[in-house]
Amino acid sequence: MNVVSLPTLSRVALCGGTHGNELSGIYLVRERLRRREKGAEAEPFALVTVMSNPRAVQQCRRYTETDLNRCFTEATLSTPVSDGTPYEILRARELNALLGPKGSPEAVDLVCDLHNTTANMGLCFISYSDCDWICLHIYRHLQREMATIPVRYVHFDLPIGEAYSLESVGKHGFAMEVGPQSHAVVRSNVYMAMKEGVQLMLDWIRLFNSGSISFEGGPVELYTKVKTIDYPRDSESHHISAAIHPELQDRDFCLLHPGDPVFLTFSGETLRYRGKEPLYPFFVNEGAYYEKGIALSLARRRRLSIPSIQSERR
Repeated sequence: MNVVSLPTLSRVALCGGTHGNELSGIYLVRERLRRREKGAEAEPFALVTVMSNPRAVQQCRRYTETDLNRCFTEATLSTPVSDGTPYEILRARELNALLGPKGSPEAVDLVCDLHNTTANMGLCFISYSDCDWICLHIYRHLQREMATIPVRYVHFDLPIGEAYSLESVGKHGFAMEVGPQSHAVVRSNVYMAMKEGVQLMLDWIRLFNSGSISFEGGPVELYTKVKTIDYPRDSESHHISAAIHPELQDRDFCLLHPGDPVFLTFSGETLRYRGKEPLYPFFVNEGAYYEKGIALSLARRRRLSIPSIQSERR
């Protein structure tokens, strides 16, 4: 397989606090900012460290008016603003100006946005592309080097104009989602896994930018989102009428077959998966998704081959 030459990553953005109650990324960004002020953080490339939603971080809430991580579609970024425009939409425009503009040659080369999930997902890359060789090689590097936590790649198959989250602003980008961790708390093991993942990413970028080696291609495994499933609900009140079944709880990325238990109603009845094909559940019982009508997402597992890459010589 031929080696693909790609531009160096001269500007990289590390973002935390897009959701103000997901604390691992918030404390990691604070720590890096503190070290930078003391002169202890120096990179051979421009690293922009951003607290994405400072108002929500101050209040330790996911968001103040609307979910910032749903505000980066081209339509939302181009909507006229007024006195009543939610804070998060205004902040999305500020971040787009700082790190983008989205889809432009001026956009930062890579955005890594740090998130926590209450679901038992380990460390996941979430990206809109299944052919972004930079993101896939970084993912492959973490998967090889991290022994304490499973590392997976989740692909949301959307056109870039419809991509709604912060990482879509960069030329390359992914969310680093680590869990399980309850909102508004920090767990040391989850924080340290995120910190290790970020450090491995930065190490890989340094090596890639040096141009001293090429990175060997080969097979990788990813999960492409197919659909979401809502909780069963009362037909009149629309309140949920069941919880995730104990046999599914905490079993993210374990294959769900037709007929397997999915929900346990509050009256004690087991409700089973009615899909026609086995799929892989993730974001199972994510606490932030109750308001979005999502009990779990389902994905197909795929294998693809990525090419060998090297940085372009200047």
